[in-house]
Amino acid sequence: MRQHVNPLSKNFDEIEKFPPLIEMFEDSKLNLHLDIGCAAGEYLFDLALENTNWNYIGIEIRERLVNTAKLKVRDKEIKNLFFVFGNAHNILNNYHNKFLIKNLKSISFNFPDPWFKNRHHKRRVIQPEFINFLSNLMKKGSIIYIKTDVKDLFEYMDCTISSDLNFERIEKKDFNYSESFNPNKVQTSREKYVLGSALEIFENIYIKT
Repeated sequence: MRQHVNPLSKNFDEIEKFPPLIEMFEDSKLNLHLDIGCAAGEYLFDLALENTNWNYIGIEIRERLVNTAKLKVRDKEIKNLFFVFGNAHNILNNYHNKFLIKNLKSISFNFPDPWFKNRHHKRRVIQPEFINFLSNLMKKGSIIYIKTDVKDLFEYMDCTISSDLNFERIEKKDFNYSESFNPNKVQTSREKYVLGSALEIFENIYIKT
């Protein structure tokens, strides 16, 4: 069970700034992927170690998990992985951090908190204003991935992203995974659990046009 954290809390008003890419990564010129809501980062560790041709950043709202992930990056001396703590909306909207969005090749939202109650939908990570923000700053050809096992949440995320005219849905059968941030289709821990329980996963891919 995930520990629910209210992303609208004033506790997240203080923003962690990203250092320059050259300080985050050994090779700052590699393609860059951002995973929003990365939890303890196991998925990103698997990707970073398996696919050293990409750089990876994880943003997570639970500080304890981020601190543990940062220690693990240092101990394992992983040069293509970086973690940041906080509310992704606030972090990326910060003037000093907008350079990051312009350098991204792709973003993933894997099994985000569904916030089932209607009055809590405003806490969902994907919001129209956030997608509009990404739409204005992401470069043409960059990609958004969404994945969840909650059908209602999937329909909400799909409707929100598809409503932005700058994003176009890509059919999975037509997508070249070998050139993506996840060429070997590494699975998150939640994805493994859902598939092992014979439950359905809903996912879409969108490209900035």
